[in-house]
Amino acid sequence: MIASAHIDGFARDNLPPRAQWPDFLFLLPELKYPDRMNCVSELLDRWLEAGQGERPCLIAPAQSLTYAQLADKVNRIANALTRRLGLVSGNRVLLRGPNSPMMVAAWLAVIKAGGVAVATMPLLRAKEIAYPLNKAKIALALCDAHLADEMEKARALAPDLKRVVYWGTNDGLESLMSEAGYQSFAACDTASDDVCLIAFTSGTTGEPKGTMHFHRDMLATCDSYGRHVLCAQAADRFIGSPPLAFTFGLGGMVLFPLRVGAATILLERTTPDDLLAGIGAFAATVVFTAPTAYRAMLARLGEHDISSLRKCVSAGEALPKATFEAWLAATGIKILDGIGATEMLHIFIGSPEGELRPGSTGKPVPGYEARLVDEDGAPVPPNTIGRLAVRGPTGCRYLADRRQLSYVQNGWNITGDTYLRDAEGYFWYQARSDDMIVSSGYNIAGPEVEAALLAHPAVAECGVVGVAHEERGQIVKAYIVLRPGQAGDATLTRTLQDFVKATIAPYKYPRAIEYVTALPRTQTGKLQRFELRRMAGETPSHKLAS
Repeated sequence: MIASAHIDGFARDNLPPRAQWPDFLFLLPELKYPDRMNCVSELLDRWLEAGQGERPCLIAPAQSLTYAQLADKVNRIANALTRRLGLVSGNRVLLRGPNSPMMVAAWLAVIKAGGVAVATMPLLRAKEIAYPLNKAKIALALCDAHLADEMEKARALAPDLKRVVYWGTNDGLESLMSEAGYQSFAACDTASDDVCLIAFTSGTTGEPKGTMHFHRDMLATCDSYGRHVLCAQAADRFIGSPPLAFTFGLGGMVLFPLRVGAATILLERTTPDDLLAGIGAFAATVVFTAPTAYRAMLARLGEHDISSLRKCVSAGEALPKATFEAWLAATGIKILDGIGATEMLHIFIGSPEGELRPGSTGKPVPGYEARLVDEDGAPVPPNTIGRLAVRGPTGCRYLADRRQLSYVQNGWNITGDTYLRDAEGYFWYQARSDDMIVSSGYNIAGPEVEAALLAHPAVAECGVVGVAHEERGQIVKAYIVLRPGQAGDATLTRTLQDFVKATIAPYKYPRAIEYVTALPRTQTGKLQRFELRRMAGETPSHKLAS
C-alpha cells in the first residue's frame, strides 16, 4: 500500500487483512492511476483548470450551480471542516440529506479535505442512524436541518458523536462557510488507495456492512462502466431516483456526470411522477432508476414531455423482459440493465445499447471479469446455473466484519447472485442465491416467475418466494399488486396460474397467490423478499395450495 495521508488511521487500520482482499485488476490503461491522487481534484477542480467553470453542474428547483459555484461551496465547506470543526485527514463524517446541491457539496468537501464520507438514507430512524455512527466511530455529522428530529435522537445512541452541524439554518454550516478567505482550498494530498468512502449496505440480508472504497475507486467506476457502457457526454443532464447514500445514486448523480463535465438534476422527491415531471421541466437526457419505477412511469408517459431523454439505466433488482419491451415500445429507448453491488461500488455487468439482449443483464463491463462457480468455487461450464463471481478495479473490503470471508473467496467477489451464462458470454439472472426455490426437486428462480406474472396486463407488481410444503418441500407463492379495476378472486388466480404455465415451464407456476395492496420494499426500491418469506411463514397452512 502507498503511504497514507491520513492522520487518523482508523479506516486503514480497520480494513480486512490483505490476504482477505479480492484480486484487483487494472486491465485498461485508463484504470491505472497515480500513487497520489484526491478524486475531487479529478471530478471537479480539473474543469475549472480547463476553463469550464461556467458550465452548468447541479440543477435543482430552488438552486442551480455552475462548476465554479460548486467548487466555491466545496472549498468553503472544506475550510470550515478543517479550520472551524477540527477535521483531520482520515476522520469520518456522517452526511444526512436529500438529493440536493448542498448534499453533493458536503460529500465532495469531506473527501477533498482528506476525510471519509459516510452518507445515510434520508428516511432512516435514530437507531438506524446510530449504527454507522458507532460502527465507524464518527465524531462529526453534517445534516440537513429538515432531518434534525431523528438526528438528535441518534445522538443519545452514539457516544462517539461530538458535534452535529446543520445546513439550512441561520447559524449553521452556511454561517461557518461565510468566513473571508475560504474561497480556495488545496486538496489533501491523499494516496490513491486512501479510504474516502464508507458506504453501508441496506441490511436486507442482515446487519448492515460498511463497504470501504478508495479515491481510485471513485474514478474506476467512471472509467469502466461510465466510459464504456453508459457513454455519456458533457451535454448530458442526469436525473434519477436513488439517494446519494446508495452507491447506484452516487454514481448516477455525482460521479458519472462530474467525470465527463455534465450536469445533474437533483430532486428531493423522486416518485415516478416526480421523475417524469423533472425530465420534462429540466430536459433530462439520462435517467437512473429501478425497474419498478419504469413500470410505474409507463402509465403516465402521455402526460409528460420526455423527448429530451436518450438513455435509461436500471439496477437495484432484475429488469423484467416485459418491462424492457414495454418501455422500448412506448419510448423507443432500450433500458440499460446492470448489476452492481455496494461492495463493488457500482455496475460491473451491463452491456451498451448496441449489444443488449432483452432479459439478459449483459456481459462484464470492460475492466471486469466474471464467471459462475459451484459451491466449491470451481468454474461451471456455459448454460449451467452457478454463483456469480467477479473481480476488477473495485472490490469488497468490509469495515471490521467477519463476513469478508464469505464475500471474498479465492480472490473473487462472490455477490450472492445466481446466474446462467450462455455460450456467447451473456449473463442471465436467476435469483439471489438464497431466493432459489426447490420444489419437488426442481430449482425455480423466483424472479423468473415474477417476470412471467408481470407480462399479464392485470398485474402491476409482484414478488415470489418459496413456502414450506410437507410433500413438495417448497411451493411457489406469489404476492401480487393488481392494476386498478382488477378483482383478486379465484377466477383471476386460475387465469394467472394458467398464464404462467403457458409462459414458462409449468412446474414453476405459483401454486399459491395472495393479493396485496403494496409490496415491502427498501428505500432504494428493492423488493424485500425476506419480508415476503416472513409473511408466508405466518400464512395458515389451509391457505396454501397442494
